[in-house]
Amino acid sequence: MTPFTTKTLEEALTAKLMLNFGKAPDEATDQEMMKASALVLRDVMAIRGVESHKKARREQQKQVHYLSLEFLMGRSLMKNAYNLEVLPQLKEALEHLGFKAADIFELEPDAGLGNGGLGRLAACYLDSMTTLEIPATGYSICYELGIFKQKIVEGQQVELPDDWKNLGAAWLLPKPEEAQEVRFGGTLREFWDDGHLHIVNENAITVQAIPCDMVVAGYGTKHVNTLRLWDARASHPVDMALFSRGEYLKAAEEEAMAKTIARILYPEDNHYEGKSLRLKQQYFFVSATVQSIARNHLETYGTLKNFHEKNVIQINDTHPTLVIPELMRIFIDEAGMSWDEAWDITRQSVAYTNHTVLAEALERWPQSLVETLLPRIWQIIQEISARWQKKVEEFYHDPTKTKKMAILWDGEVRMANLCIAGGIAVNGVSGLHSDILKKDVFKEACGMEPWKFQNVTNGIDHRRWLSEINPGLDGLIRDLTGGDEYLTHPAALRKLDDYADDKTVQARLAAIKRKNKEDFAAYAKKTQGVVLNPDAIFDVQVKRLHEYKRQLLNVLHIISLYQKLQEDPNAITHPHTFLFGAKAAPGYAVAKRIIRLINSLADEIDHNPICKDKLQVVFLENYRVSLAERLMPASEVSQQISTAGKEASGTGNMKFMMNGALTVGTLDGANVEMHEVLGDENMFLFGLHADEVERLKKEGYVPQRLYNRDPVLQNCLNALRKGFRDGVSYEDLYQRLLFGAGGSPADEYLLLADFASYCQAEQRMAETYGNAERWNRMSIHNIARSGIFAADRAVAEYADNIWHVPHK
Repeated sequence: MTPFTTKTLEEALTAKLMLNFGKAPDEATDQEMMKASALVLRDVMAIRGVESHKKARREQQKQVHYLSLEFLMGRSLMKNAYNLEVLPQLKEALEHLGFKAADIFELEPDAGLGNGGLGRLAACYLDSMTTLEIPATGYSICYELGIFKQKIVEGQQVELPDDWKNLGAAWLLPKPEEAQEVRFGGTLREFWDDGHLHIVNENAITVQAIPCDMVVAGYGTKHVNTLRLWDARASHPVDMALFSRGEYLKAAEEEAMAKTIARILYPEDNHYEGKSLRLKQQYFFVSATVQSIARNHLETYGTLKNFHEKNVIQINDTHPTLVIPELMRIFIDEAGMSWDEAWDITRQSVAYTNHTVLAEALERWPQSLVETLLPRIWQIIQEISARWQKKVEEFYHDPTKTKKMAILWDGEVRMANLCIAGGIAVNGVSGLHSDILKKDVFKEACGMEPWKFQNVTNGIDHRRWLSEINPGLDGLIRDLTGGDEYLTHPAALRKLDDYADDKTVQARLAAIKRKNKEDFAAYAKKTQGVVLNPDAIFDVQVKRLHEYKRQLLNVLHIISLYQKLQEDPNAITHPHTFLFGAKAAPGYAVAKRIIRLINSLADEIDHNPICKDKLQVVFLENYRVSLAERLMPASEVSQQISTAGKEASGTGNMKFMMNGALTVGTLDGANVEMHEVLGDENMFLFGLHADEVERLKKEGYVPQRLYNRDPVLQNCLNALRKGFRDGVSYEDLYQRLLFGAGGSPADEYLLLADFASYCQAEQRMAETYGNAERWNRMSIHNIARSGIFAADRAVAEYADNIWHVPHK
């Protein structure tokens, strides 16, 4: 199966350096060797990809098309070498040629084509689809800059461009011959011919979508899939007639639009231009994708009438929703189908994964924007909306339900409702989340079409997030389970349960964790200049910065510990290090303030001698996949403290669990299923449950009462007003928690309601940490029972229950 030996790899790398860079290995830079390594592996995968594609076409296999505006791939060199089973050989070859393998791997930039869990999930699923030999393609935009690089300056987040393509482009295979044209604006001309109504879009701005393919290798298979990233180019860089007349800006309008579409992930949409650009991005990647799929299907079958039998399109959240009207446009306008036939095929071709219950994340677009930018799509959405609304009215005869389920209402296009109307399946991503969708968020739709609603709990690529990044733990698992079975059958991890009380195994696990902590401490010192104590509890909260994820609750608890130390220097008996990592959306002012608060508190604690070797807070700059890969194996406590009912699933919680960290968390998202397999005894639960959250809000929640009767909480909140040694007051956060601000209710996410319970859970955790035997036993149980959260399991469920495709 392995395509290379160390010797043949050395020869391939040497040849690639000479052919592509005109250099021998002793003349090449590290950057050139990194590119050469990527190109050598890419060549192997590209050849296998051609064979996989030919086999799928020859056998007329059903194709899975996974559409996501985010694919957070991280680094690919080590991952692809691992999946191709040549990682040891590549390391040796690099060393033999005079390079440090670790330096070459570290040089590769993260492909920052995502923001957080949504994009990381898509990357994990693409790996699993390939490993399970499902013919699949992922689709997104080839963002030039992707998610920003985060720099902390005077405690505050500063966003810098992330030019990942400088080296990362080595993985991309541009295919300009498969370009598609995407049209914006223009006017519609209608005419009848041969008994059919024809609609032509004239005077539109046309943008070329150029596919840049990234091949993806599976593990233990020669099957290869593709991530197709669409880059944007102007069809006509300059209109010479306009240029000659002196209309220079208008002459380059197409080029300007093309450049902005693929420039950066998630432009701010709190203004009209930002909304317009986001909608352009969404239609650009959806239209190019659907045209590409339809063209390939026609080449194979000669008709689109069997499209739904040979293709399934999975929408990852609402961003690709326009796939539904775009399919209708192609079926009606280009294939000449009737509305009913086109709708029947479309509805059987599309499935929708919902990732949120937050109202602001269920996208709604201004009707005027859609009408102006996408005139033909607007017509189709109007017709879909009218027919759907009629169906709802005839089923419920209730205007309030019609209003809630409408696709067009009050000048807005509601994308989630369009997904429900136009698809064959709707799934949540954890048991609790799916229940909330069925019983609350989409209650009326579920009542009308209950068969559409399913659950597929998220999963992670356990080969990457355990065996590749944590070789010590991987070795222990292999020794205890009798080999590498768990790499393709993650349920085999359950065998570790038998060793939970084995003191020798506990000692080995503790030694592995200690080594990982020392390695991370060395990395943190080298990259951030911070000194971490490996003897301390590594208590970690890393994820996107959002109020519902409640990093601020964590901060309030740390303030309470700090204040206890002021009163009693012996209040903390074991060193405790809190590690944060998070990026805040550039326009999310409150999230940015919380980042500044974390850094203010870290600075205060760092300068107080009472806290030395007792309490430390560190904000890890520029949190990303490659940083997570170093941090997860070293983490001991996983903070999963979102307000119950707000987190759809989470995947960070699974990565921590798989690496032996213990969870302090609410019964929210996939924490609920973690609790089902772990029980109370192997995690530290706290806080209100989802139904209690709803009940408290309905009864009328008054956080000031908690403030008045809890002196610990009162002192913590007063500390926000006063601020710390840097002189910054956080009066705004104090006001937000107690009285509300900017239209948000006081303590919207119930931090104060859960504060006392959270502090108690952290106290139980710290006490348990003092009992090494018990802690390591719990850690073994966490690793043993994490197999259910492997992406292979989740993808197999999609394949069996939604996509109806065979898999390995």
